Amino acid sequence: MLAPLFLLASVAFGAARDGLRVEQVETRLLDDIFFMNALLDYRFSTEALEALENGVPLTILVQIQIRRVGAWLWEDSQLDLQLRYAIRYKPLSERYEVYRLPGTEGRSFVSRDAAIRALGEILDLSLIGASSLDDDTDYEVQIRASLDIEELPLPLRPMAYLKPAWKLSSGWSKWPLTP
Repeated sequence: MLAPLFLLASVAFGAARDGLRVEQVETRLLDDIFFMNALLDYRFSTEALEALENGVPLTILVQIQIRRVGAWLWEDSQLDLQLRYAIRYKPLSERYEVYRLPGTEGRSFVSRDAAIRALGEILDLSLIGASSLDDDTDYEVQIRASLDIEELPLPLRPMAYLKPAWKLSSGWSKWPLTP
């Protein structure tokens, strides 16, 4: 009687650890331009990691918005930016590569964990000019990361659409835009 309950609890606990999360966002003002550093935590599901180990590149879509604090849903964003990153495993060289799309040149890593950590680092990203923002208004950076199922190979997509293990998203996270 306890064995099925323990198994159910361990499966639920394992699923709770999978997912994408925005850990930290820092902004700074330099020469009238806001720059951002962000740290995202990618905990891919077992299915996604297995696909990666078999040579399937995983593409992450990072969406960044700058909005007025307390803005209504229909209000325009001051900035709406989409970044695409990919991680892939190259079996012949036994190395992982992390790169920004479009492009195929990136940083190379020996371990999967180091590559995933690097995938979650966004450094010195130029956001918006301070002169284009109202001085009397408070703004926030909203950021969301998700696994892009549309970039998976065609035979893998139907399974990715149906299985929750492939629906990895951080949800929107809000951080103050501060100089």
